[in-house]
Amino acid sequence: MPQPAQQHTDVAPVRGAPSLSPLIGNYFVAAYPPFSCWTPDQAPDADVALNAPAPDAPVGIYAHIPFCERKCDYCYYLSRAGAKSDEVNAYLETVVAELALYARRPAMDGRKATYVYVGGGTPSTLNPDQIRFLLDGMKGAVAWERDAEVTFEVAPKTARRAKLEALSACGVTRISMGVQSFDDALLRMNGRIHLAADVERAYGLIREEGFDWVNLDLMVGLVGETEESWRRSVDRTMELAPDSVTIYQTEVPYNTQLYRDWKDDRLPSGLIPWEIKRERLAYAFGRLEAAGHSVASAYAAVRDPSRHLFQYQQHLWRGGDMLGLGASSFSYFGGVHYQNDARTDAYANSVRDGALPIYRARRLSRDERIVREFALQLKWGRVDAAAFRRRNHVDVRDVFAEPLRGLAAAGLLAAPTDGEDAEVALTREGLLRVDELIPRFYLPEHQEARYW
Repeated sequence: MPQPAQQHTDVAPVRGAPSLSPLIGNYFVAAYPPFSCWTPDQAPDADVALNAPAPDAPVGIYAHIPFCERKCDYCYYLSRAGAKSDEVNAYLETVVAELALYARRPAMDGRKATYVYVGGGTPSTLNPDQIRFLLDGMKGAVAWERDAEVTFEVAPKTARRAKLEALSACGVTRISMGVQSFDDALLRMNGRIHLAADVERAYGLIREEGFDWVNLDLMVGLVGETEESWRRSVDRTMELAPDSVTIYQTEVPYNTQLYRDWKDDRLPSGLIPWEIKRERLAYAFGRLEAAGHSVASAYAAVRDPSRHLFQYQQHLWRGGDMLGLGASSFSYFGGVHYQNDARTDAYANSVRDGALPIYRARRLSRDERIVREFALQLKWGRVDAAAFRRRNHVDVRDVFAEPLRGLAAAGLLAAPTDGEDAEVALTREGLLRVDELIPRFYLPEHQEARYW
């Protein structure tokens, strides 16, 4: 079994996971309490939330498309290659039918979608007719706000003019393209099917179709990456001049081909240590800032913060409701986290029977909601303490005084501010390590809980 070139001692191993290396496992925090705290016996709590009177609050929709041409080595999402057209059509019909079930619930009465996000998998494997069926069907089940932010993930190899025309006609406002790297050898090494030339071709088509918000997605720390190859990818990204760039630090989840290759000593090179990934991410953010972008979160830089706010995060991280459609999708609604059945047949059978396909759930206590919102908002690099107090009636500087003191002593927290502009802000180093730091704010009973 290969050992990392340099041990990373300032990140605790994933709680509850049998890791032999701090480079292995999930560190990215997507929800709180951790997923292992969600249970099937709490699934009825989602029904309680959905049957409550409709609040005067935004709602978003996420649709998961679990199909791709080839699963990437690092991917831990539900997806598979080789699905037949009839199977895809049946799945899309189920997704639209699932949203129609939600539309009948009291908590959705009169509410329109503020944002829609279609991810995967690779949604752009859908053909134009399937794209139109999905998006028009979703809009028919739950109306969209006139200025709704509608994101569709596009893979470079599957981008076609006819598909992009369908996306534009159906109201998509934001294209997010998974580039990951501009190094062809690196892309092949990590199981990607596209090459740098495919990115350039797809990007040109997207711009020609008139999309004025294009996000490019990079991954830092892929197997085989060097300082030189990373800098070339950053340079090429900036030459294309996207409206926003998202950058994620590569992880090695246990349910991935990457983990299996690492465990069996089949990787062509060692895993990149966390401190090197952070240094490379800092370099990219610095280059983007010098070119006029603003760092909007631990993962993103945007050209125009007044236009490119990414409503998905703006609402969800502040406690807003989101309906997750499709097999394995996650939802947050009325203070309840829940996940759909990941078995596609069981998922479809539930919807066909008129039941929501919820597998497990977790109703959050008041304290858990406070931790959740603070933890997720910390990913922006700062938490508006005054706004947080107005919403939750607590001062985060008091509630989290002990872990905040620890971050300050380590140089990871900026000097606090008071008054109407009071905020808790991370330093740049703290922002780059935010997913490592967030568990310090967990309630005691979750300190040893697993993420997955």
